[in-house]
Amino acid sequence: MTEFDAATAAVQAALDAGARYADARVMHRRYESMSARNGDIEELLQDESIGLGVRALVGSSWGFHAVPELSDAAAREAGRRAARTAAASGRVSGPPIDLVPVEATTASWASGCEVDPLGVPLSDKGDLLVRATGTIREHGADLAEGLYQIWDTAKWFVSSEGHRIDQRIRECGGGISATSIGDGETQRRSYPSYRGQYGTTGWELVTSLDLAAHAARIAEESRALLTAPACPAGELDLILGSEQLALQIHESVGHAIELDRILGWEAAFAGTSWLDLAQLGSLRYGSDLMTVTIDPTIPGALGSFGFDDEGSPAVKRDAVREGRWVGVLAGRDSAAVAGLDYGGSVRADGWARLPMVRMTNVGLEPGPHTLDEIIAATDDGVLMDVNRSWSIDDKRLNFQFGCEIGWEVKKGRRGRMLRNPTYTGIGPLFWRSMDMLSSEVVPWGTPNCGKGQPGQIGHTGHPAAPARFRNVRVGVRA
Repeated sequence: MTEFDAATAAVQAALDAGARYADARVMHRRYESMSARNGDIEELLQDESIGLGVRALVGSSWGFHAVPELSDAAAREAGRRAARTAAASGRVSGPPIDLVPVEATTASWASGCEVDPLGVPLSDKGDLLVRATGTIREHGADLAEGLYQIWDTAKWFVSSEGHRIDQRIRECGGGISATSIGDGETQRRSYPSYRGQYGTTGWELVTSLDLAAHAARIAEESRALLTAPACPAGELDLILGSEQLALQIHESVGHAIELDRILGWEAAFAGTSWLDLAQLGSLRYGSDLMTVTIDPTIPGALGSFGFDDEGSPAVKRDAVREGRWVGVLAGRDSAAVAGLDYGGSVRADGWARLPMVRMTNVGLEPGPHTLDEIIAATDDGVLMDVNRSWSIDDKRLNFQFGCEIGWEVKKGRRGRMLRNPTYTGIGPLFWRSMDMLSSEVVPWGTPNCGKGQPGQIGHTGHPAAPARFRNVRVGVRA
């Protein structure tokens, strides 16, 4: 059977078993990663899987079943089991739910790719990591690490409404880190971020990072941080680099605007949200400079796609417009429950997982400033960048973050390096204090967003630029 044949058979079997709606996804994924330590290759992982997952809606309940084969018999059995599961769950559920309408589509979509990452010789990829980590060691770091990861995913989607969509999404990225150990102190510097940089693109992304060229710098900075003065404690103006601000967006905006959290559907594992749907369209989330978009159409960004896993086309929309909360990440079912008219943010991390609301590219629109202008306008502050640790409550409201590196900013100039910089705040108060925002946006990719039961790992993007926040509590009080 073809992939579309298997998906079609599963959907029809679910309908025949009593489902009023059904969809099926066949996914074929190839994965490769390599890591190096101290100038030597440490591990090579290669994996490939293919299978089919089918959803069936009966009343107000979903049923899901997945199989690792594409035969007609297996596909039809998966559809029947999904429908039976939904029917059994529906006996203890509420009234039937609707799905937000989506036009049935026949389409193909593929992410951009100049250099097939799986086609690059392993020897070339290994040499890159060996050279970069070797240079880190040569420049004084005690531990040098490097990593790349590649995902090549093909999907075939069929629904009982008439969808027939195939997509191919190639993703890759990587990074390096240097760790130095001193007397009672350990410091780490990473490039380009603490987990690397990733996108829906080819190996040209990794080439553009030029990892080896930054190896000596991060090694020397990790050594220098061992004896750098500690970040001061108090309320200061805080300037965040784009990498750290990307994580701030992810944790205190992206997760908070997931509609399944707001409705309480994710409360058992991932928590809820401080947001109240009654305030959608009126709540002041941040300052006038804060415009956050949900945009899976950004070429090359890690949260980009042509269609989500419900067949909804990728569309850009506002989550926060000039400081006001105006949009959410939603699926067809959660949107209908909330009285909204859009979904478009549902994905699964594999064929054996139920699709759920996930972030796409959730990021800030550019501001009117540059980082140099922000520094020049700051009389007494701290510049922090590259995440080291994060902590946020289950409502995505109160947070504390630590960064790898900081710099003192005095009278408009960047000064001495600071170690162990941290800051803390309350989401809406923090975002309302943003008074300067750069136009220098980077679409940071986050390949490790966890959510769901069983757990799923999502790939998300977060366009971000340096920004300043006034009177933020920084450092650790004695």
